[in-house]
Amino acid sequence: MDRLIPLNINFISATENNNFIHPVIIQSDKENILIDCGTPDSLPLLEKEAQKNNFDLSKLTKIIITHHDHDHMGALYEIKEKYPHIQVVSSLVEKPYIEGMKKSLRLEQAEKIYPTLSEKERLNADYFHNMLKSIKHVPVDITIDGNHELDWCGGIKIISTPGHMPGHISIYSKKFKTLITGDAMIIENERLFLANPQYTLDMEEAINSIRKFLEYDIQQIVCYHGGTIKGDITYKIKKILNK
Repeated sequence: MDRLIPLNINFISATENNNFIHPVIIQSDKENILIDCGTPDSLPLLEKEAQKNNFDLSKLTKIIITHHDHDHMGALYEIKEKYPHIQVVSSLVEKPYIEGMKKSLRLEQAEKIYPTLSEKERLNADYFHNMLKSIKHVPVDITIDGNHELDWCGGIKIISTPGHMPGHISIYSKKFKTLITGDAMIIENERLFLANPQYTLDMEEAINSIRKFLEYDIQQIVCYHGGTIKGDITYKIKKILNK
């Protein structure tokens, strides 16, 4: 059975504000691909949500990581520990960060602004820094870059979407006419927005990346932060760019 399954996972404890993420599974006869995998210790949540959708995570063949932020690759190590047969896929630029050969750009960003923070803000910052430093790294098996078309799961196109991170990629499923944006875009209150400027390393580049989406026949978008949106996607993207 061919399916595209957006997952809905709350990775924050019940005592804190809800913070949902939306990894995606693309299922087919030959390949079962998970796109992004959540924060550290997310594996039980991923398994539970996959089971709700009648999918066994052990059947995954590949995980595509859109970029190396902790909430996109944090659970990668524990997934590989339990399911070592799964191949890890990323862009060539992101590969050394996922493997730990280069320091996290998010950590570099956080350390850069640290001196400007108040005493209270530094307590939260220290926690964030330590969490980023604790991420366990995993070898990348396959590298894919922009404009790369693959025959996996009915055909997927890798779109290079730098800005949020230099090696960020988005994925277009030809079979399901679905764009999976990673963090290139977000959805809030059922509206589509550009990537959060606070966490985007190059906003101008991020805007240029969004223009690439106009080349595709998109019936729905899945944003890692915000979930799924349908309707006239071309109009929604143009409206954002016109701002």
